[in-house]
Amino acid sequence: MESSQLTKYLIWCLLVLNTNCDRNDNGRGTTYNIGGVLSSNESKTLFKDTVAHLNFNSPFVPKGVTFLNTAILMDPNPIRTALNVCKYLISKQVYAVVVSHPLTGDLSPAAVSYTSGFYHIPVIGISSRDAAFSDKNIHVSFLRTVPPYSHQADVWVEMLKHFNYKKVIFIHSSDTDGRAILGRFQTTSQSLEDDIEIKFQVETVIEFETGLDTFRDQLIEIKNAQARVYLMYANKNDAKVIFRDAAALNMTDAGYAWIVTEQALEADNVPEGILGLKLVNATNEKAHIKDSIYVLASALKDMNQSKEITAAPKDCDNSGSIWETGKDLFTFIRKQVLINGETGKVAFDDQGDRINAEYSIVNIQRKKKKVNVGRHFFHKESNEMRLTVDDKIIIWPGRKNIKPEGFMIPTHLKVLTIEEKPFVYVRKLEGLGTCDNDEIPCPHFNKSHDITDKYCCKGYCMDLLKELAKKINFTYSLALSPDGQFGNYALRNTSGKKEWNGLIGELVAEKADMIVAPLTINPERAEFIEFSKPFKYQGITILEKKPSRSSTLVSFLQPFSNTLWILVMVSVHVVALVLYLLDRFSPFGRFKLANTDGTEEDALNLSSAIWFAWGVLLNSGIGEGTPRSFSARVLGMVWAGFAMIIVASYTANLAAFLVLERPKTKLTGINDARLRNTMENLTCATVKGSAVDMYFRRQVELSNMYRTMEANNYDTAERAINDVKAGNLMAFIWDSSRLEFEAAQDCELVTAGELFGRSGYGIGLQKGSPWSDEITLATLDFHEGGFMESLDNKWILQGNTQQCEQFEKTPNTLGLKNMAGVFILVGAGIIGGMGLIVIEMVYKKHQMKKQKRMELARHAADKWRGCVEKRKSLRASSGPQRRIKSNGVNETVTISHVVDKFHRTGGPERAWPGDTDIRQRRVEEGGGIQPVPRYLPGYTWDVSHLVV
Repeated sequence: MESSQLTKYLIWCLLVLNTNCDRNDNGRGTTYNIGGVLSSNESKTLFKDTVAHLNFNSPFVPKGVTFLNTAILMDPNPIRTALNVCKYLISKQVYAVVVSHPLTGDLSPAAVSYTSGFYHIPVIGISSRDAAFSDKNIHVSFLRTVPPYSHQADVWVEMLKHFNYKKVIFIHSSDTDGRAILGRFQTTSQSLEDDIEIKFQVETVIEFETGLDTFRDQLIEIKNAQARVYLMYANKNDAKVIFRDAAALNMTDAGYAWIVTEQALEADNVPEGILGLKLVNATNEKAHIKDSIYVLASALKDMNQSKEITAAPKDCDNSGSIWETGKDLFTFIRKQVLINGETGKVAFDDQGDRINAEYSIVNIQRKKKKVNVGRHFFHKESNEMRLTVDDKIIIWPGRKNIKPEGFMIPTHLKVLTIEEKPFVYVRKLEGLGTCDNDEIPCPHFNKSHDITDKYCCKGYCMDLLKELAKKINFTYSLALSPDGQFGNYALRNTSGKKEWNGLIGELVAEKADMIVAPLTINPERAEFIEFSKPFKYQGITILEKKPSRSSTLVSFLQPFSNTLWILVMVSVHVVALVLYLLDRFSPFGRFKLANTDGTEEDALNLSSAIWFAWGVLLNSGIGEGTPRSFSARVLGMVWAGFAMIIVASYTANLAAFLVLERPKTKLTGINDARLRNTMENLTCATVKGSAVDMYFRRQVELSNMYRTMEANNYDTAERAINDVKAGNLMAFIWDSSRLEFEAAQDCELVTAGELFGRSGYGIGLQKGSPWSDEITLATLDFHEGGFMESLDNKWILQGNTQQCEQFEKTPNTLGLKNMAGVFILVGAGIIGGMGLIVIEMVYKKHQMKKQKRMELARHAADKWRGCVEKRKSLRASSGPQRRIKSNGVNETVTISHVVDKFHRTGGPERAWPGDTDIRQRRVEEGGGIQPVPRYLPGYTWDVSHLVV
């Protein structure tokens, strides 16, 4: 043995001498001294041999470069170790130091790191795995070819993915390594959230102080948790205590799964079925020495090509100088990647810790036998780390060959819901009333009064809940949402941070196990809770009230515009005026022609012309007052044709307006300019904190619209729908299922435009819930079996949908509402006629009084005139009368004959006033014709001055 070592030493000396001769011959040799602080003489020898062989490895050592070595044994005393580093290494101007771990104690590597780091001399550890060395504020130049203990969390995550465990309980010590592995696990698991199928939840974290005496209380606390998968980081002694108490509580039996670090595997009472990790080549100091030296040589080679390498510090007395080359060398070492290293792929992260290390998956089987059941290694072809596990040879706790589920499935669930027709109908119980057979008790806790009100629930979701409970065998207690909301993620005044309220908040706070309600699946909610596959697919639409038909009092005027009505009215009177003028001035008009009997017909005056024009327009019979002249009759025929066209057009349009009219929706959809334009006077709203509200917040193109509608948003959909019916809200934006149901129930409501923001309703569950897969599979079965379709027919499509469709297809029936204006017009005509007759009667009465006075005055005038005429006639005829008497002739007859000689026309314009009446009266009174004067004096018709 001694002879072989001597031979190796001589060979090494010859190699060094040969190398030095070559360098000196060239006259430009460069040497780099590498220091080593190793745990044994064997390691020292190996270190020297490796450096000697390195000088002949041309890919790592360029021509003209020589690597020297200086190695010392590590002292268990960290102070002496620090002094030895200064005395034996730094004084030799080492460019880097390779440090091992002492056989006893664990502070010496830290002493080497502190001392070398003060001068920025890189230190490569080959066995130190404590998390403290990752802190670059303390160990500024420390790297290592072994990973820290906390990196086992990366393998844990891969194992959980492989075994499909979603919920775990994390047990760790409170030291730096324990907290580091927890942080590493949380960071690594969160980086997988992009894959919606891979989500881990830490149900409980148990932290303990090292040096345990008992762990029973903590185990009792987590025994009732859902998770049955325990991840544990503990040293050998603490793991022994934990395993002892866990076995006493039967927590290492069937149904449980334990995954531990390699330190815990060293406990002498480790239970059967435990899975743990073992770092490959963890104690192979020879392999790590080789990898560290070759990584250092590669870094110096790369650095020599791009930077100037200055001499290393040569003593520990100069505390003011900073070796910049050491800082640069640390960076170059950290960037090195050794693909085919002795320990596998050698690479470093930003803290200088080894990555891509290889682990063995160890299973504790019968008689405490450690069996490798898999490994975590670097796959060169895919350039990534891979996990392979042979599930068939794993023995699980309780000596089971089948993987445990990893959770305790609760059989009684607390289910929450919310009122939302037709999915959930809510009825309050009065007194001692009970729920009907198709209803489920759903109490509501009133926070303001601190009491629980009794309600009954039924509907689409309640039938779904009953069927789910039957299919996957669970019991439940149902309750209404405490605050009556679905859930909004917003800042809370009490905590100053964003929190969920409503149904989502109860689920996130683990106060409920399941939400069975029309709960829309969206990214914001899916980040905090788990959804089943959709039980109903839907979208977002707009509900509005149908525009009311224009059945005002003047509905019968709608066929024509106001301008056309004015033109018709003007035309009537213009035509009447022209008819009058044509008939008045025509040579063949009534004013010029006489009847065959010699009397004239009544002339066509202006009043008769207007009556004729209106009669033709309204198609009424014309009995008198028609035009006589040819020109007027031509105009009358044209006017009749005009009236026929106007009346026919009016009749057709009236039917279209009053019978065939179908009101259209006011909006065309979400892209309607009136919705997008915030200046329009159109109110729209949704429900605060709902999925629709979140959708509008997400969509940048709808931001202007959302700012306008945000102030109008409602607390519940029920209130918003009632306001739409009442006309207080013009457009309500909500889930299409609910709005289509409302439109089917009320024919006055209509949905506008196409669906947008398509999504689905899902059942909400806690993150990592063991029921999620069962609920999803049951939901898919319901879809395939037609159960969901039957629920649609029963709850959503029922109602008066057919009645509304029939109403839309059949023509309207005119009623009083449509024709009220016509009846009012008739009433106005009657009232107007009665008013006119009163005026006529008053006027006639006034005229009769005036005529009576005229008659009295005329009678007085006749009497006076008769007296005057009598005196004159007596005087003038006194002589002739005497002669007549002597001849025996009758006086009266003679006078009458004399008067009648003078012919007078029978027309009223040439008759004497009162002449006919006076003669008749005298004949009747006197029994014959009385003598009257031949000539009467002229007089005026106005005899009012004679009235006494």
